[in-house]
Amino acid sequence: MQDVTDLAFMRVIARYGAPDFFFTEFFRVHAQSRPEKHILRSVTEHATGRPVFAQLIGESVPDMLRTVRELLAFPVAGIDLNLGCPAPKIYRKNVGGGLLRDPAKIDAILGALRSAVPGLLTVKMRLGFDDPANFERILELVNRHRVDLLTVHGRTVKEMYRGEVHYDLIARAVQLARCPVLANGNITSAPRAAAVVAQTGAAGVMIGRHAIRNPWIFRQCREQFAPRTATGEPAAGVFQPTLADVRDYVDRLYSATATPGRPERIQVARMKKYLNFVGQGVDPAGAFLHDMRRAQTEVELFVACDRHLLVDPARRFAPEPYPGVVARPNREASFETCSLDTGPVRPAL
Repeated sequence: MQDVTDLAFMRVIARYGAPDFFFTEFFRVHAQSRPEKHILRSVTEHATGRPVFAQLIGESVPDMLRTVRELLAFPVAGIDLNLGCPAPKIYRKNVGGGLLRDPAKIDAILGALRSAVPGLLTVKMRLGFDDPANFERILELVNRHRVDLLTVHGRTVKEMYRGEVHYDLIARAVQLARCPVLANGNITSAPRAAAVVAQTGAAGVMIGRHAIRNPWIFRQCREQFAPRTATGEPAAGVFQPTLADVRDYVDRLYSATATPGRPERIQVARMKKYLNFVGQGVDPAGAFLHDMRRAQTEVELFVACDRHLLVDPARRFAPEPYPGVVARPNREASFETCSLDTGPVRPAL
């Protein structure tokens, strides 16, 4: 997720249980672009012990090839092509999810990338732009160009993050693709991940927004997929965080994302980008979100956190988002986010 799942977030989430591998924020590729230094740090400085794939978004083949050559000089696990971003300011430039309208362009890009990437080449896509009319055609291109891993978000670009995820079409991708397929979209918890894997036959899941809400989710997935007891329960149990654990997470996020010289109000606004997701599991009435969103200073922010997280610190943090408690990730700060579900975990460990 652009401007969210950065180096600082990778380091924090690794503290609670890192995914099998990470994807960077996307490198914007165009005629004047160079790999952004702050995103490169996610590759060179993350120290999480997990592989990191470099994610690209663009449509110019020569510039894609130039960028790949530059990125392969760094210890990337592979190159990932973004065909999924649903933000209008992105798809209007015919990149991200916008490319799903143009299979011929996707063919050219994948062909060029496959010739330039000696290692792993991965793709994240949605079902289509307005509808899934091109879905199977693009899956054919994924096969033709020997993509190594495919992630499918089970909605169209126009569906954004609204409505039901079409897991039946993810299952269709599993049937047709010659590479492993990760299921993406509304992977809200470890039990949900297990259910989606069972329903689709996917090799695993990719998680983005719900890893911000619940940084323990990758640990929980490993425990969920672990050997079972005779009664069908995970043999080692699944960790259940408390509100005190959430308060520790908030502290670590604040420290990790703080930048010397950044105005306090900007840092507080940045924290709200994360806490909008966290708040979905704090209380069913959304009272934490109400108070947190009105904080203007660090003191006010942590007073709100303490009021809702430390009054009953042993209370269990909700494993699923409370119904009707909605995160507003793009309305709390001056910068916008193209929300991309990132950070997978495989059931077979």
